[in-house]
Amino acid sequence: MYQPPAFREDRLPILHEMIRAHPLATLITAGPKGLQANLLPFTLHEAGPRGILRAHLARANPQLEALRLGAETLVVFQGPQAYISPAWYPAKKEHGRVVPTWNYIVVQVRGTPQIHDDPVWLRAQVEELTRTHESPRPKPWQVGDAPESYIDALLQSIAGLEIRIASIDGKWKMSQNRSHADRQGVREGLLHEARNQPAAQLIPPD
Repeated sequence: MYQPPAFREDRLPILHEMIRAHPLATLITAGPKGLQANLLPFTLHEAGPRGILRAHLARANPQLEALRLGAETLVVFQGPQAYISPAWYPAKKEHGRVVPTWNYIVVQVRGTPQIHDDPVWLRAQVEELTRTHESPRPKPWQVGDAPESYIDALLQSIAGLEIRIASIDGKWKMSQNRSHADRQGVREGLLHEARNQPAAQLIPPD
């Protein structure tokens, strides 16, 4: 990943915090059948020097073959992002030498995949993932709320994924290379245009 010094983020706690805040990541593998990519929600575990990622995927997913072979794996966690208009920069009025850009936060993780077929491991991973995202709700749903036979059947249709993090890189592109006045202009512009509601795009159709 291209990381100009102004945008580079190396602090492991900050990188881990971003992963936890944005757990849905793009899993990319380079295997015998070429590049493959899928979105998966991950959990992060504080273990080893950099941490461990865990997830699960459908056994019918063709990417599983590459993962079982230990294919080179890249996991991309995408954080907040926004288009930045040059009209927000005070520098536009001063000299006009400004252009549009895009601000974003991203963390890239690399490691060797390990596949788990043990139903006990799979149950624990699914329960942890569910607990993580249900806990803020007034009445959290639990895996045990569903019929045991139904859960057992679902566990047979998935495989567990574990990636011990070999390297982790972060990029926080947040106008750090602009003047203080221009950064303030970006802040005000984004607050003024705080109209982006991506969740509304996920409402199922009638």
